Amino acid sequence: MDNRYFPLVVVVVMLALGLTLTIDDFRRAATLRRPLAVALLCQAVVLPAVCLMIAEMFDLPSNLAVGLMLMAATPGGTTANILSHLFNGDLALNLTLTAINAVLSIIAVPLILAFSMTWFLGNGRFLPLQWDKFLGVFGLVLIPTAIGVGIRHRFPQFARRLQTPIRIAAAVLLVLIIVATLAKSWGTLSHYFGVLSGAVATFCVTSLTIGYLAPRLMRLAGRQAIAMSLEIGMHNGVLAMGIALSPQLLNNAEMAIPAAVYGIIALFIALAFIFIIRRLDPTFRAPSPTSEPDELSSA
Repeated sequence: MDNRYFPLVVVVVMLALGLTLTIDDFRRAATLRRPLAVALLCQAVVLPAVCLMIAEMFDLPSNLAVGLMLMAATPGGTTANILSHLFNGDLALNLTLTAINAVLSIIAVPLILAFSMTWFLGNGRFLPLQWDKFLGVFGLVLIPTAIGVGIRHRFPQFARRLQTPIRIAAAVLLVLIIVATLAKSWGTLSHYFGVLSGAVATFCVTSLTIGYLAPRLMRLAGRQAIAMSLEIGMHNGVLAMGIALSPQLLNNAEMAIPAAVYGIIALFIALAFIFIIRRLDPTFRAPSPTSEPDELSSA
């Protein structure tokens, strides 16, 4: 797959995300106090800090560490919504958090990327913010998302018809981009596969766990905790790989490897995690319609 087409990958992914969102999703976000606060704190602060510690703990090479941080900065989206629906999570909360994360990622992705490159590539010195890369990531994330939201708002029926083919295109692109990434960096992957897969799996399990325990500790309902766990714990590997491989942005195949590994194993880890949670959490073993208030109606 030619590197020149990787910016198109980013555009397709963010357009697909935008088409799933409505103006009401953003309006509803203003009514969610506790879920919103927990999700934003986890997504913007806790996860990047945890990811940084995991990269240091596994002593990842600099480019792989930056790639892991880039993956952590990307939002979730369609996969989290589908899994939430399948496992009886709070889908309305999922859609709202997807809208919030889409907006947050416009700033979070380039900022976390800039910090990561300074931390891991600076060799003890400060690397100034590369405004061309910052603005490039900003534009590629913002513009197609806004177009998708605009299409959904003005032409809802047309947007619904577009969702299926764009999701199929995104799935095909995921396979192609993973194959292209592994082919470009097979030597690095084979050398660091053990430690890298351990780091990616650790981050995946940790982010899902944080996404579940944080709302439960705040006494939010189990269905909401599942929704937040998937939204916080699932990340858009295609977006991360597209940013890493685009010649206009990072143009670094090694930085795309963590997201490629994540794209292979994350879904299986998420399915196993939610299955275990539903077996262990008393809320799902012995559900009671009056045991927990619905935060969406009481926020």
